Amino acid sequence: MQKTEQKIQGQTLVKDFIKILFLMYFTTLLLLLLLALVLFKMETSAMVSKVWMIAVYVISGFLGGFLIGKRTKSQKFLWGFFIGLLYFLILFAVSLLLYKGLSQNWMHLVTTMVLCTASATVGGMIS
Repeated sequence: MQKTEQKIQGQTLVKDFIKILFLMYFTTLLLLLLLALVLFKMETSAMVSKVWMIAVYVISGFLGGFLIGKRTKSQKFLWGFFIGLLYFLILFAVSLLLYKGLSQNWMHLVTTMVLCTASATVGGMIS
């Protein structure tokens, strides 16, 4: 009986991970569309775009960590870290496919990973 309940909980957790990741990417899409609108309507500097991208990573990561923390109710920071890492790994895989290889800028890659995982970890801790 307990194995069946654990299996059902595991399947539900996987479904929740997928739903939350979808929500994280939907939030990313909305924020990037907002950025495109701002760039279209106003002349902004490249620095504004970079800051906006950092905000997108942090907001999406925090949202995912917060939601998975609400779902799991234990070791929230760890689950937040995992969903932030998964969010980053999907971003990384897509960029590998689009750019057909690794970027030369490793510092940007590491910074993005830290932003995604740290913000999701904080979101999980606050939930």
